Amino acid sequence: MMDLQRYIRDIRDFPKPGIVFRDITPLLADSVAFRATVDRFVEQYRGRADVVLGIESRGFIIGAAVAYGLGTGLALVRKPGKLPHQTYAARYELEYGTDALEIHHDAIGDRHRVLVIDDLLATGGTASAAVELVARCGGQVVGCAFVIELAFLKGRARLDGHEVFSLIRYDRP
Repeated sequence: MMDLQRYIRDIRDFPKPGIVFRDITPLLADSVAFRATVDRFVEQYRGRADVVLGIESRGFIIGAAVAYGLGTGLALVRKPGKLPHQTYAARYELEYGTDALEIHHDAIGDRHRVLVIDDLLATGGTASAAVELVARCGGQVVGCAFVIELAFLKGRARLDGHEVFSLIRYDRP
């Protein structure tokens, strides 16, 4: 099994002092590492999902490749005001304030099995908002998949008992 963590670049004090940003762009740029990432998600969820839900913006990249590998469609969750059709919105808490995500009303069919995917699970706010939007569309979340999980931030706990699958786990900052 390939060590994907060696393709993650740590950027200290970004976007603000004291934060270590886990940059996945080296992983995306390496054809073997990117293929291994997508293949692991496809192996985990083959036959279990009808649609992949990519969270803006790096979740779009990974989600599109995984949807292709699974032979499913791709739905998108975006920041407010970015989708042109009727949307549902879900708000979530940030460290300093709130934010929101939106999805088209018709992005997910009733009772579709949905794989939620993003690059990073931190506090779980973004992913829990995406899970809420799947439910509002009538879908059923089969799993939440991430390239990186910052386990010390306990984001998994905010995902209401949904399966969480991460490829790289950091247990401390």
